[in-house]
Amino acid sequence: MDEIRPVILKGDRVVMLDQRLLPLEEVYNEYKSSDEVAGSITDMVIRGAPAIGVAAAMGIAVEAVRLTNDGAGDLLGALGGACDRMALARPTAVNLAWAVERMRGVMDRIGPQGTEAVRDALVREANAILAEQIAADRALGEHGAVLLKDGETILTHCNAGGLATCGIGTALGPIRVAAEQGKQIRVLADETRPYLQGARLTCWEMVRAGVPVHLITDNMAAYMMKKGEVDRVIVGSDRIAANGDAANKIGTYGVAVLARAHDIPFYVAAPLSTVDFACPSGDDIPIEQRDPEEVTVIYDRRIAPVGCAALHPAFDVTPNEYIRAIITEHGIVTAPFDKGLAAQRR
Repeated sequence: MDEIRPVILKGDRVVMLDQRLLPLEEVYNEYKSSDEVAGSITDMVIRGAPAIGVAAAMGIAVEAVRLTNDGAGDLLGALGGACDRMALARPTAVNLAWAVERMRGVMDRIGPQGTEAVRDALVREANAILAEQIAADRALGEHGAVLLKDGETILTHCNAGGLATCGIGTALGPIRVAAEQGKQIRVLADETRPYLQGARLTCWEMVRAGVPVHLITDNMAAYMMKKGEVDRVIVGSDRIAANGDAANKIGTYGVAVLARAHDIPFYVAAPLSTVDFACPSGDDIPIEQRDPEEVTVIYDRRIAPVGCAALHPAFDVTPNEYIRAIITEHGIVTAPFDKGLAAQRR
């Protein structure tokens, strides 16, 4: 199974697969500044917390290349402003802020060595973040595959595969590894309104990987569970609080409630970089509010009457009591999550 690389750093530009056009078109866009990369994150050319973090790091690296080529006088000052703007691109995904702060740390350490040293160090760091995420996906997938049995059906919400992480995925990682091990696994993909990441992206990835997948509308999940068609649920996360509360694409909380009602294990899969240890609980996670027109319009076609108001919180938070386990690259954590996650941090 070849891997998906939704973002790479190539010389003086960041190259991204435009996920807004999938599955109908496979188009790669090029960006030559940090502001262009930040705009691509906001506009969801790239999405998924780990991939956003990688893209942010690459955006800062390519800004260093651009500024160095232009002979910027105050490189560190200009890069500091670029970091500030990048951190605002999307507020919920903690990997973005984590990556930006990691790049700032490089700037602080290497700054005294001069402009070219800073540029080269930032390029190395961005590529290191990508390599580490790819390795983390594989390790997470190996841990999570242990939980999956031959012949099971796994329901997932939104997209937490290679498109969202740059590797084999978080929620989809255990499924990919289980398939490699010869287990017969079927996926049920929630379509994930309003942006349809499940329909457009998860199904695209599973078909590409040769894993059997059935698309269901979001309101079919309860029916499928009651009929015994779901053995486990695995989802990704954009930010996990220190106590194990997990923010993910809007609708995830509802799936978790349904899984609890039907006694179906509900797992969250994410790298440790998604855990915000400074955030005590899910109540402290900022929820991005996106343009309501994304709810009322699909592919330039209005589906609600003019004058109809809409709400569009992009994420919700699943309380830790609904989560059977959190899977990271370091292993499987069960309650109490605060102690288990803190132990992995060490």
